[in-house]
Amino acid sequence: MKIHKFLLGIVSTTLFFSCSSSDDATGQNDTNSGNNTEVPAIYKKIYGASSITSDGTYVYIKTTGTPDHKSVYYPTTNSLYENFSGTTYGGYTFSKNPNSISTKNYTFKIPLNPAVNSAHSATPLGPIGVSLNGVPFFNQYAGPNQPLSGEIVSFDQWWGHPAPGGDYHYHVEPKYLTTVKASKSALLGFLLDGFPVYGPEEGGVVVANASLDAYHGHTTVTADYPNGIYHYHITSSDPYINGNGFYGTPGTVSN
Repeated sequence: MKIHKFLLGIVSTTLFFSCSSSDDATGQNDTNSGNNTEVPAIYKKIYGASSITSDGTYVYIKTTGTPDHKSVYYPTTNSLYENFSGTTYGGYTFSKNPNSISTKNYTFKIPLNPAVNSAHSATPLGPIGVSLNGVPFFNQYAGPNQPLSGEIVSFDQWWGHPAPGGDYHYHVEPKYLTTVKASKSALLGFLLDGFPVYGPEEGGVVVANASLDAYHGHTTVTADYPNGIYHYHITSSDPYINGNGFYGTPGTVSN
């Protein structure tokens, strides 16, 4: 059965920063390098971050990785727990996996000024980027060279699920962001190479795979980048977000 992939859209939301003696409310104080560099406004759309800082070369995005929407994978005592049964992503009958959402301490270090890298390194298993609500993006594999098809049945009502260890993530369209918080044409987050991720539509028109390159992106004007920028799209068919690798040089993520 062919699986349809959907994509993402996202609208501007208010970003809440964790404030302390070393982090001011604008996110301009970089606790990773000791430098004070203003964070470009575009990154402040990542409303799920606990802090966003910059040293002028990289942006450091800290998140807990926990979704702000309800999920059957939260403990039943959590206010965001919601039972779920029936049909999930791709029209499959939902089958819950044995994992539960747990709080993480992610730091995504991504280039402030992304640039193409002809090496186009492959995306790893685990986090390859961060979405606006702080949940990581994962690539199109369930494991080393293992297709995602076996895991799709375990996607919850918002098309995410936790890995062993409790790392909640999205492999496909983050439905909560594209249908509740924003739209299918909106900015959804960034991959580790610093290039933005958009949903399955552009200007309200469905993006065709034929218009994208091998890395599942292209360079066009967007609402956030009026001068144009390379950006990824999640569409309704493989390879979801990243295609054959990163377009640019990836930064790092720690947990």
